[in-house]
Amino acid sequence: MGAIGDASRDQASGIGQVDAALRDLDTVTQGNARQAEESAQAALGMSSNAAILGRTLEFFRL
Repeated sequence: MGAIGDASRDQASGIGQVDAALRDLDTVTQGNARQAEESAQAALGMSSNAAILGRTLEFFRL
């Protein structure tokens, strides 16, 4: 019976560790998604600025 109790405790501990690892993974994944969204928004802004700059430079072309 003692071995079963020990195995159950070990299994519960392992499940706790997996749960903690999955929570950490979820946190990192959410952070990555947030950064990807911010990067996409920055890229759109840069694209818009490049288009404005291109139109502005047309004014100075001979």
